[in-house]
Amino acid sequence: MFHISLGRSLGLLGAACMLAIGSHAMAADSPIVIKFSHVVADSTPKGQGALMFQKLVKERLGDKVKVEVYPNSSLYGDGKEMEALLLGDVQMLAPSLAKFDKYNESLQIFDLPFLFDDLAAVDRFQASDEGKKLLTSMEDKGIIGLGYWHNGMKQLSANKALHEPKDARGLKFRVQASNVLEEQFKQLRAVPRKMSFAEVYQGLQTGVVNGAENPWSNIYSQKFYEVQDYITESNHGVLDYMLITNAKFWNGLPDDVRSELTDILDEVTTEVNNQARAINDHDRQAIIDAGTSDIIELTPEQREEWREALRPVWKKFEGQIGADLIKSAENANSAG
Repeated sequence: MFHISLGRSLGLLGAACMLAIGSHAMAADSPIVIKFSHVVADSTPKGQGALMFQKLVKERLGDKVKVEVYPNSSLYGDGKEMEALLLGDVQMLAPSLAKFDKYNESLQIFDLPFLFDDLAAVDRFQASDEGKKLLTSMEDKGIIGLGYWHNGMKQLSANKALHEPKDARGLKFRVQASNVLEEQFKQLRAVPRKMSFAEVYQGLQTGVVNGAENPWSNIYSQKFYEVQDYITESNHGVLDYMLITNAKFWNGLPDDVRSELTDILDEVTTEVNNQARAINDHDRQAIIDAGTSDIIELTPEQREEWREALRPVWKKFEGQIGADLIKSAENANSAG
C-alpha cells in the first residue's frame, strides 16, 4: 500500500513538474506585447509612424514581439492615455509635447508661440544636447522618451478672419491641457477652452468653440475645414509628439530586443519626420481644393506683429522653462 501510494505520489509529482516546465516554456515562447495607443487617424504622420513601427517589428523580431496599434482614441482618449501608460496598461504612446508640463516644466518650451521659425529650426533644437536631455528628463517619473515625432507647424482656424492679433479677441479657442497654450489665447484676449481631441469637430460645428490651432494634417484628417470658414497660415507653433514608453517595461526588456527596437524606432522617427512635411503639404492643398475655407497668408510684417503680441508669454514662463533653454531654442532659428 505504501509502495502504491509512493508511486502514485511520485507520478503526480512528475506530472506536475512536466506541467510547470511546459507552462514555463509556453510563457517563454509568448511574444512581448506592445500596445501602442494614440488619438489621431492612421493617415496622419503619427498614425503612419505607428503602423510602420508595427510592420518593421514583425519583420525583424518575428514572434518575439507583437505590436498592437489602437488609433483614433479607440483604446484610450488623450485624457486617460498617460495614466494607462504609467499603470502598464499600454506600453507606448506618442502624446503631444503639450501633455508633459506636469512631469517636467521645461518641456513647455515647445508650446511657446512663435519661438521656432519653421520645422528645420525645431529639428536643430531637438537634435541638440539640450533637446536630447529632455527625452530622458522624466525617467524618475516612470517615463522614457524614445524620440520626437513631427506632426507639423500649427495654423489658426476660426469662423472669423484672423489677420492681426486683435481679430482673435473674444473668440473661444479649443486648447490642449497646457498652461502655455491657455496663456497664449488669454494674451490675445480670446477665451481658451480645454477639450479632448475627439470632441473638437462637434465643438466647432455647434459653436461651443469658435476656433482651434492644428497642423494641416489634423485639420484635413479630422475634417475641421468643413466647420471653419477661415484658416490663417500662421505657423505660430509646433505640434510635435514625444514617443514614450513605460520605464519599468523598457528597462525590463531583454537587451537584444531593446537594442533592435531602438534601431527600428530611430529608422521610423526619420521616416515619420520626412513624411510629416509631405503629408502637411498634401493636406494643405486638399483643403484649398475643397474650397470650404478661405486661407489667409500673413505678410512678414503681420507675422512679426503676432510674434510681438505673444512674446510676453515667453517671459511669463521663463522661470519654469529656463531662460537658457529658451535662448538655445531661439538660436536654432539662425543656426541654419
